[in-house]
Amino acid sequence: QVQLVESGGGVVQAGGSATLSCAASGQTLRDYDMAWFRQVPGKEREFVAVIRWSTGFTHYADSVKGRFTISRDNANNAMSLQMNSLKPEDTAVYSCAASRQNFYVSILQREYESWGQGTQVTVSS
Repeated sequence: QVQLVESGGGVVQAGGSATLSCAASGQTLRDYDMAWFRQVPGKEREFVAVIRWSTGFTHYADSVKGRFTISRDNANNAMSLQMNSLKPEDTAVYSCAASRQNFYVSILQREYESWGQGTQVTVSS
């Protein structure tokens, strides 16, 4: 199983940028889809972005499309989430997750078997 550790959270002003990183160990990510999810207290965890490691295919939630960019770092077995034009509603705990590749790329958290501990991102207005 893949072990995941996030870093890079913190407090950012609205309109600003932040970058989250997710370091993976235990497996190479060649056969995985890697995703970011986020959760606000009292709400369901929601999908943010996903990347298929083998092809670089990406998919984003409508709420972050055009503002967030997910990317992979093959050399370091890690991925990043570049977040621009941040809004207060982006405030959440962000978690990275790994799923062995299926035919389709999933945005459902139940299909991801490995999770990081999460990192808090707070966007102040």
